[in-house]
Amino acid sequence: MEHITALELADWLADDARPSPVLLDVRENWEYETCHIAGSTLMPMNTIPARIDDLDEDAAIVCICHHGARSMQVAAFLERNGFGKMTNLTGGIHAWAVQVDGSMPKY
Repeated sequence: MEHITALELADWLADDARPSPVLLDVRENWEYETCHIAGSTLMPMNTIPARIDDLDEDAAIVCICHHGARSMQVAAFLERNGFGKMTNLTGGIHAWAVQVDGSMPKY
């Protein structure tokens, strides 16, 4: 598993020469409704085992949660299940709100 900062992820998403990753938001519905990165896919952590077949194991996936702990657990779980391009957003959506998008609500 790799780790990426909010600023590094912002650069990646802005780079048209680089394929965009799947942004897998593993927070709860109410958290996602409060704030999320545009283009992200909501799949709450507790639904991952049942929905694992909905994910492409060959895709670059960046896991996102509030501060980075849940997403790191999900990324590790997916790696153990054959996913090879897993990245965790260090600091989570909170870091994104502080470092990239100051207009994003914080909770």
